[in-house]
Amino acid sequence: MATFSQSTVDKGSDSFIDFCCSPCHEHKTVQWAEFYCDNCVTFYCAKCINLHSQLFGKHVTYGRGDTSKWPVSKEVEDFLLKCDLHTDKHLEMYCNDHSQLCCTNCAFLNHRQCAKVTLISESVKGPLPDLQLLARKIQTILEEIKKLQNYWDTNMQSLQVSYDKQLHEIHETRKQINSILDNIEQNTMKELDDKLTNLKASVKADTDNCSKLKNDLEQLSGAINDVVDKGKVELSFIASKKCLEKIYYSETYLKENSVQVESSLTFQADSDVQQYLSKLSGLGGFVLSTTALSVLDHVFTVQGKSEYNVSIPSDSYRSCNITAICVLTDEEILVADFDNKRVKLLNPQYQVVGHCDLTGYPNDMCQITQNEVAVAVDKDDTHEVLYVSVKKRRLVKGRKLQFQHDCDSIAHDLQDLYLTSGTALYKYSMKGTLLTKLYEDTSDELTVYRCAVSPSGEKIFVTNNSHSKVLTLARDGTVLHTFQDLHDPIGIHVTDLGQVLVCGFDSKTILQLDGEGKKKLATLATRKDGPYNTVCFKRSTASLIVGQALSKNIVVFKVI
Repeated sequence: MATFSQSTVDKGSDSFIDFCCSPCHEHKTVQWAEFYCDNCVTFYCAKCINLHSQLFGKHVTYGRGDTSKWPVSKEVEDFLLKCDLHTDKHLEMYCNDHSQLCCTNCAFLNHRQCAKVTLISESVKGPLPDLQLLARKIQTILEEIKKLQNYWDTNMQSLQVSYDKQLHEIHETRKQINSILDNIEQNTMKELDDKLTNLKASVKADTDNCSKLKNDLEQLSGAINDVVDKGKVELSFIASKKCLEKIYYSETYLKENSVQVESSLTFQADSDVQQYLSKLSGLGGFVLSTTALSVLDHVFTVQGKSEYNVSIPSDSYRSCNITAICVLTDEEILVADFDNKRVKLLNPQYQVVGHCDLTGYPNDMCQITQNEVAVAVDKDDTHEVLYVSVKKRRLVKGRKLQFQHDCDSIAHDLQDLYLTSGTALYKYSMKGTLLTKLYEDTSDELTVYRCAVSPSGEKIFVTNNSHSKVLTLARDGTVLHTFQDLHDPIGIHVTDLGQVLVCGFDSKTILQLDGEGKKKLATLATRKDGPYNTVCFKRSTASLIVGQALSKNIVVFKVI
């Protein structure tokens, strides 16, 4: 097997390990492999594979199009197995009491009193963790980290601008007084320089923290992508635990830094400086001005609007009723058409290129994996969640989960499904096992209508259509905030950066709320005709895709 490989994680591309051709490497020539032979357990370049094929025509080889069948590189395996506390040790055990991976040193020093410390091989049970889901979670957090890091970089620049401006004021003041100010000027300049040094040191520390956290997440994300689908049970288990730990730390760090304080320097000249010149030790004092800024709430501004027909000739009804939208990739968008009992596949030009028929009415839909959604479907006494996947631009129906209550809305976070029944919010496992009833309001029929989950999973947003409220719930169902400045709220969506978008049905508006769901930041759309049902943000094109009732068209708003 090849003894040399190189990761492309640091090159800005998707994680991939370039292996060296084994025969070439033995002859001390570096040639990157293009094929892997499962029988020989060896890598080959394009030239060497020809000779191999002549000698071993029946061997199974995999090219770069089948890298999922290539082995995990030694670099990735060593990275995942390495203990974070004792870098010269490999992870071998798992403490169930603390949910921590352990090397032998960790187990001896920190977990001697724990009752459930087992070998990792014994702790791996059930299906493999969804590493792709964790990788997407990491990418979302990385975006937050990068945004926060950009803020610190900008703050450093603005601090320098502030310094330059005040320096000019100092010099202008200095021109109005006589030579006795030479010593005073030096004292004042020293004070300014000291303040700048201290402030820069503080900002640099925050910037360095962001850089380290970003690098850790990028390295972990790259390792995950390489482990996915390799069947390495222990590595997948270790990767998932490391991901959850790093995600928890990252989310805590982002939460602690969701509101930053921007520092600037202001010089205040002393108007009586000449009179009291001989008594002063400086030209004036400095005031540190701070402004609280939220870097995680970007307010959208609508720049343009387009409409696209999503009806097809075989529809049962002339108009559509789009109740849910999911953006899977830049090439694939799914819409749920309630009246026609269909899920439709749209291309980047918003043209219908495929569809699948349902036995009931699709109330809502959420993304589960990169190419799969879960659709909440109701008809008479049948309430179910149907999984639909996109394969080669075709919609394929998969497994179903049956429920005893209405399925009005559905949302997904890691390994949990959230379903609303109209009066209650439930949390289920991915297999449909009821975990808990988080919230209930039986005062009317649609008090718990549609729901959406924040990127961190810490907040759940619910529309109370009956009483014109938008509720923000904690993970345990506790009501954190109530927003009431929108009549007849229906669809709600949270972007991957935390912006909260909500549709008013009768009021025919789309509002953006702050990330806490406490106040309105902007009214993004209003119209006199058909009401808005649902909204979804397509980040790659900076567009809001809006579903309507009683219309053939979806509306796409270009935003900045």
